[in-house]
Order: sequence, then C-alpha cells, then structure tokens
Amino acid sequence: MGAQLASRSGGGRRRGRRSNRRAAMSDINVTPMVDVMLVLLVIFMVAAPLMTVGVEVDLPETSAAPMTGQDEPLVVSVSREGTIYIMDSEIAQDTLTEKLAAITDNKADTRIFVRGDKAIDYGRVMEVMGLIKDAGFTKVALIAELPNKGS
Repeated sequence: MGAQLASRSGGGRRRGRRSNRRAAMSDINVTPMVDVMLVLLVIFMVAAPLMTVGVEVDLPETSAAPMTGQDEPLVVSVSREGTIYIMDSEIAQDTLTEKLAAITDNKADTRIFVRGDKAIDYGRVMEVMGLIKDAGFTKVALIAELPNKGS
C-alpha cells in the first residue's frame, strides 16, 4: 500500500508543477491589425487627392487667385460634347435643377462650381450657369487651371 501511495503522490507532484506554469493567454494581439490599418490609412491619404471628379475636362488657364472655403463644393461639369455632369454622373439638362435641389436639400447657399471644357462654346457654359442661378443657388463659380509659371 505504501508503494501505491508513493506512486499517487508522485503523480500529484507532477500535476502540481503544471499548475505553477503560466496560464494560456486569452488576449488578442491587436498589433498586426493596427499595423495594417496604419498602412491602409497612409495609402488612402496618398490616393485621395488623386481621386478627382471622373469627367475628362480640359480646363482653361487663369491667373486669378484660388478660392478658399470651409465646405465641400458641388461640381457641375460640361464636357467637350456639351454633356452635363454632376460630380461624375451624367444628367439631362432639364433635370439639372431638380437634381441639384435634391442633392443640396434645397440649401441655396451651397457652393456650386462649374467646370467647362475650354474647347466648348462659352455660351453653353453660361447657359448651365444660368440654369443653376435660376434654380436659386447664389454661390456659383467657374473653375479654371492656374497657368504654368515656367511657360
């Protein structure tokens, strides 16, 4: 019987040693996730300025000072063919005012920029600006490119 007790106590000692070890960690290591998120943040910060309005418009150049503002302006573009776009969505001329009113929630002080291709007739751009003004929007401006100083 003494031999049986000795074997039982030996087994007990081994179990006792195991309980002295550290318990398995149940925490999630978030360091790799944070690293990935920081890399994605940097990528999006670099790529965001490159994502401009998707309508291809060759803007005229001007030496006027650029306008600054606090809010994000709404851009209406007139392409070389005379097609009207709100941001990068093509729209019909007769629905321009309704779409602008819906997008801006009928806020007449929303800044609207009109981009017109330099090859298009000036009258077409002014016609679009007139439609926007007739809809009640008070802050309408033209967008142009600054000339290159080296030229």
